Amino acid sequence: MAHVLIADDDADIRDLVAFKLTQSGHRVTAVEDGMAALRAARENTVDLALLDIRMPGMSGLDVCRELRAAAQTATLPVIMITARSQEADVEVGFAAGADDYIIKPFSPRELSSRVTAVLNRVEHPRSQSRPRVLIKPGTVQWPSHRP
Repeated sequence: MAHVLIADDDADIRDLVAFKLTQSGHRVTAVEDGMAALRAARENTVDLALLDIRMPGMSGLDVCRELRAAAQTATLPVIMITARSQEADVEVGFAAGADDYIIKPFSPRELSSRVTAVLNRVEHPRSQSRPRVLIKPGTVQWPSHRP
């Protein structure tokens, strides 16, 4: 399965997320702050990052921006995890480059489902998973509808 990086300064949340994702078959690297998250993403092959927004030193938003700015990690999927639920907070997360946003408290099942969904989108992008159909002008005839 995937290698997931978890960054959260709350040990209980970090352990719960790590447990659930490990139980789902993922390999997990768990760190407690933004700088450690950035270092882990740069030094390891990671398939997805789960970042808490409020962490000491470097916030999850700053980590996300740094990941997006570096060629090596620019396409790494990022899910923000936070207690900040205002619409403006969500917009800031997406503007920083997040692929998804989970608001605390969350169910472990929801977390696992969102991780799977983001990983599936990366593994099987729509443009590659669906055949393309090209219709040239004048090549399609619509049946006439008569009452």
